[in-house]
Amino acid sequence: MPIVGFLNPRSQSNGEAIASSFRQGLRDAGYEEGRNVAVEYRWADGQVDRLLTLATDLVARRVAVIVAGGGAWVAAKGATSSIPIVFTSGLDPVRTGMVKSIHRPEANLTGATFYSGGALFEKQIDLLRAFVPNVKRVALMVHVGLREVESELQDAEDAARSNGVALSRVSVAEAADLGPAFESVDADGMLFTVDPFFDSRPGEIVAGSARRHILTIYYLREFAEAGGLAGYGASIRDTYRQAGLYAGRILNGAKPGDLPVLQPTRFELVINAKTAQTLGLSIPATWLGIAGRVIE
Repeated sequence: MPIVGFLNPRSQSNGEAIASSFRQGLRDAGYEEGRNVAVEYRWADGQVDRLLTLATDLVARRVAVIVAGGGAWVAAKGATSSIPIVFTSGLDPVRTGMVKSIHRPEANLTGATFYSGGALFEKQIDLLRAFVPNVKRVALMVHVGLREVESELQDAEDAARSNGVALSRVSVAEAADLGPAFESVDADGMLFTVDPFFDSRPGEIVAGSARRHILTIYYLREFAEAGGLAGYGASIRDTYRQAGLYAGRILNGAKPGDLPVLQPTRFELVINAKTAQTLGLSIPATWLGIAGRVIE
């Protein structure tokens, strides 16, 4: 029975939904866990410095393919140059050096991305203004530990400039920085760069925003489900389903370098009506009509 390694910076409890989507992708490719494929899960519990050790362990287990989510591709690539790696990422895979080309990734990496560039930030600014029309100053929380963050910052700055919004950066390097960072925010609203550091702690992030009553739009539905005002972005769950599908195709003999990187096709808007009420906000009818889910 072939073994698939699943490497992720989240905790197992926070990653239950994405793991389920990954398994759905495997089933779409003809593989069902426990029947004709085994899966070795390695969760870093938000401690990204553990990823290389976990990736090395998967290599020692002689897995057939590694599905590396949320920035774990760096550790997986550091652990092996021969075992196929299927990544999921919210970043531009070419600008960040994951692959040489979207269409011909080469080497032993391919995957799926939910990156959508400056268009994501523009839509999030539109959503901020739908709740509060006079938004002029927006804070962008950035995790400085992610080396590829500069490409996201450029996207955000371009989107802010084209929308007449002043963008200020709030930087965090580790979990202990989050409290002071939220306290320092002086803006009409807040956004976040796409980053596994934030992905892996939605409850903590949402709580920090709530303490300051900051109008915040997040990039994943999980934040709204954790009590945030709204999440808008490409579907991370669909991205993991695609990764599972690619893992199955590789088990069937496909080479990762021949599989083009899959780009997002589904975008999700989830609005938390309870949080809107707490903040004294009315949900705009236009956005209410297109929301995939409204949490009452």
